Amino acid sequence: MRNIVAIKRVLSDALGHFDSDDGWSMSSHLAISALMALFPFLIFATTLASFLGADAFADTAVHLVFDTWPREIAEPIAREVLNVLTVPRGDFLTVSVVAAGIFASNGIEALRTSLNRAYRVTETRSFIYRRLQSLAFVVIATFGFLAISLLLVLAPLLADIAERRLEWIGPYMGTITLWRYVIASGVIVLGLFAVHIWLPAGHRRVVDLLPGILFTLVAWIAGSAIFAEYLKQFSTYVSTYAGLASVMIAVIFLYIISVIFVLGGELNASIKRYSEARARIAG
Repeated sequence: MRNIVAIKRVLSDALGHFDSDDGWSMSSHLAISALMALFPFLIFATTLASFLGADAFADTAVHLVFDTWPREIAEPIAREVLNVLTVPRGDFLTVSVVAAGIFASNGIEALRTSLNRAYRVTETRSFIYRRLQSLAFVVIATFGFLAISLLLVLAPLLADIAERRLEWIGPYMGTITLWRYVIASGVIVLGLFAVHIWLPAGHRRVVDLLPGILFTLVAWIAGSAIFAEYLKQFSTYVSTYAGLASVMIAVIFLYIISVIFVLGGELNASIKRYSEARARIAG
């Protein structure tokens, strides 16, 4: 009975704060910021990868970003993004690519603002520090994607060598498609921990982040499946928005994910508040 009461109080606190602190509006801001940051980030990352000699990076990056989206949403957008990324772009150090990096960092700032509100903390770090940190996130993510793309190129070769030397390992190797899904999922998990730990003001233990991140992952899978089924069965986006259908679907999907993401932070904050209140009563 006590556990049920605790769950009700935590959920009531999380949902109440989400609503009173303009969580719906913040989710809209986060969704649009994510959409505006996604394409500049991919352009920046692909140009940097090409500059470093990784010409096949674009295809890998698109898979890593969109493999975790429902197929009905991801396929048309991924196809167009890949077409854009494979257009030759001249020298790496161009104003457009630098601007792409700055626009991508704006998406990180939107994440920071959302999490500061969710964790109920006031930002005290300087603008310069925050902007440099956001740019660092973009660059680190770019090199992370680059490393993963190289691993995916090497994976079939390593798998072939392993299967020749260790016959028993064959059934467990899987396919490159399976590994893409596994790696993409791992990137999401690591990314969630990174943004929850370093972006908001204050300090949080990893163990305190687990409930919100677990909720985000489970709700992401469930929300994606439900929205994909809705698109398959009931949606009239194509007839309503014609050529803009893919963009509208992406915006709505990102809005759903943004609501889930912000609620994950709200859940962590509510659990911490409840635990601290219980500790004060017990003390």
